Amino acid sequence: MFVSVYANKHLLAKAAAEQAAVLIGQATRESGRARIVVATGASQLDFLDALTRTPAIDWQKVEAFHLDEYVGLLISHPGSFRRMLLERVVNKTQLGKYHLVEGDAPDPTETARQLGKSIASAPIDVAFIGIGENGHIAFNDPPADLETEEPYIVVNLDLACRRQQVSEGWFSDISQVPTQAISMSVQQILKAKAILAVVPDSRKAQAVKSCFEGQISPVLPASILRRHPNVRVYLDRDSSSLLGGELQSRLKDGKAVAV
Repeated sequence: MFVSVYANKHLLAKAAAEQAAVLIGQATRESGRARIVVATGASQLDFLDALTRTPAIDWQKVEAFHLDEYVGLLISHPGSFRRMLLERVVNKTQLGKYHLVEGDAPDPTETARQLGKSIASAPIDVAFIGIGENGHIAFNDPPADLETEEPYIVVNLDLACRRQQVSEGWFSDISQVPTQAISMSVQQILKAKAILAVVPDSRKAQAVKSCFEGQISPVLPASILRRHPNVRVYLDRDSSSLLGGELQSRLKDGKAVAV
């Protein structure tokens, strides 16, 4: 795993988007297309903006899979991740193909199964993800299932995760936040050839410290990223502020450090 720290979230987003464009370009040159996973949510918006502004990407050769969505939430809701994906990526590019997580479908389990069939049909070249305040990746809240091979699963959302959605302004109060989601599984995320984790802001600092300095454990879901051979984590000064002294001393602005 390589970790980079930038002075602010805007420089972080720009650097991550540049690396994302490199990986997408490599995939399209090698196989004629790039299959990617896209995360949404407040922490990803600067990155997605920078990514869609990157001129080097041939979006018509890109097939995108959405990471997660709330069960029962209409696409018209401001907090809908499908809505964010459409507004922030699909409508700004000439994306060749994309797969939305239909959280308000009648049968969430069947929706997850059908998405699983689609994503399992060929390898994923790169996954763009974030890390939640509770250490989750996608909506795999602690204690996360680190073993299931099902590509998409229906999960229960913990209180910390639901509170985060309120604090980010997507919901007026905790009672409005759905209690379940359809989420890409941890093992499916790890099947990507490369993973880029975009993690800005001070509210992520404790999760970053716990996941990168603690034991690999279901209670720290993002800690599993340390087992993947090709992960790049993009932090800003705020999200990296609680990292230990030895690692902190090695992190220079923009320099990738192996951890």
